Amino acid sequence: MIDPNLLRTKLEDVVANLAKRGTTLDVAKFTSLEESRKSLQMKTQQLQSQRNALSKAIGQAKAKKEDTTALMQEVEGVTTELATTEQAFDAIHKEQTEFLSYLPNLIHDSVPVGKDEDANVEVRKWGEPKTFDFVPKDHVDLTASQHAIDFDAASKISGSRFAVLRGEVAKLHRALAQFMLSVHTTEHGYQEVYVPYLVEREALYGVGQLPKFEQDLFHIKGERGLCLIPTSEASLANLVRDSILTATELPLKFVSHSPCFRSEAGSYGKDTRGMIRQHQFDKVELVQIVTPESSYEALESLTGHAESILQRLELPYRVMALCSGDIGAAAAKTYDLEVWLPSQQKYREISSCSNTEAYQARRMQARFRPTASAKPELVHTLNGSGLAVGRTLVAILENYQDEQGNVHVPKALYPFMGETRVIQLAVA
Repeated sequence: MIDPNLLRTKLEDVVANLAKRGTTLDVAKFTSLEESRKSLQMKTQQLQSQRNALSKAIGQAKAKKEDTTALMQEVEGVTTELATTEQAFDAIHKEQTEFLSYLPNLIHDSVPVGKDEDANVEVRKWGEPKTFDFVPKDHVDLTASQHAIDFDAASKISGSRFAVLRGEVAKLHRALAQFMLSVHTTEHGYQEVYVPYLVEREALYGVGQLPKFEQDLFHIKGERGLCLIPTSEASLANLVRDSILTATELPLKFVSHSPCFRSEAGSYGKDTRGMIRQHQFDKVELVQIVTPESSYEALESLTGHAESILQRLELPYRVMALCSGDIGAAAAKTYDLEVWLPSQQKYREISSCSNTEAYQARRMQARFRPTASAKPELVHTLNGSGLAVGRTLVAILENYQDEQGNVHVPKALYPFMGETRVIQLAVA
C-alpha cells in the first residue's frame, strides 16, 4: 500500500507517478475522504478533551461535596456524542484504507516509462540461441507420441489448461525443482521453507493479491474463506506479518517449491497450446526481507540468483527491465528473465524479479528496529521465480532436442536424473 502521508503531503507527485502506469487517481474522492477524516479526527480530539475536563470538574465538585448531577448529565451527553463520532471516524478510515488498497505501488525512478511490453528495455543477454539443421518441434509435438505430456488425459480429469506428465519427462520436472532448491540453499544462502498451499484472505491482502485481483484466484468454498496460492510468495512474505524484527535478523532469504494456482481470468485465448500458461504449475520462489537501504542491491542479487539457474542449464536468455505500463501492481521495479524457445523463435518469460519496497510490508505491518531503542520501520520485500519449473521444462525439451525427436539431459541435471542422459521420446 502507498504511504498515506505521501498522498497528504505530495499529492501531485503521486498523481504523476501513477499516471506513468496508466492509473488515474481519483483526487476528488481521496480529498473528500481526507477532509472527512481530518474533521472527524479533530472532533474526536475535542470531545475527548471536553470529557476529560468535565471528569476533572466532577472530581473537584465531589471533593467540595457539591452537586454533580448537571456535570454528570453533560459527561453522559459528550460520551454519547464521542462514541458516535468515533464510529463515524472508523467508517471513514475503513473506506479510505479500502480506497488505498486498490492503488498500485509507486514506481522507482529508474523504471522505463511506456504503455505496454513493447516499451520494456533489454538490459543484457546471455548465451546464443542454438542453430538447428532441422525444424525444431515444440514441446507439445515432441512429447505427443509417448504421451509424456498428456493434455487430453488432464482434460478428462480437470478440464483445459492442465497437464499430466509421465515417465522421464515427469522425472525431469522433479529433477529441475530439486536442482533449483539445491543451488539456492547451498550457494545463494536461502533457507528452504515448506509452506501451506491454502491461505486466508488476509495473507493475500498482505502481498497485494486482494482486493484487486480477486478474479484471478481459486477460492475454496467454506466458512474459512481459504484460497489456493497463486505463488508461494503469498505464504513466504506473510511469515513476517505483524512482526517487529531486529536489524541483526535481516536479511531473511526464503526459498520454496510449490504448485501455484491461477485462474488466468484475464488471458482468455492466450497461450492455449501447451504448458506455457496453465491453471496449475510449479515454481521455485525466492523471497527476501531486507532493510530499505539495501533493497535495490538485493534486487540485483536476487535476479542474479535466478539467472544462475539458466546459465547452469545453458539456456539462452535475456533480462528485461519492465516499463511502467507492464510492471505488476505491487512492484516498484521488476526485471523479467526471458528464455529462448526455438519453436517460437523468440524469448518467453520464465521469471519475474521484483522489489515491492514497503508496499507489502505496510499492508502486513512487517517492521524492524534499526537499533534496540529505535522506532520500528517498515522492511522492504522482494520476490522472484527461481525459476518457473514448467517453463524451464519446456525450454529444455525444445533447446535440447535432436533430429530424431529425443531430448538430451543438461549436464547440470545429471546428479538428479540417475542414469538417464537421453529422454527417449521418438517413436521406435
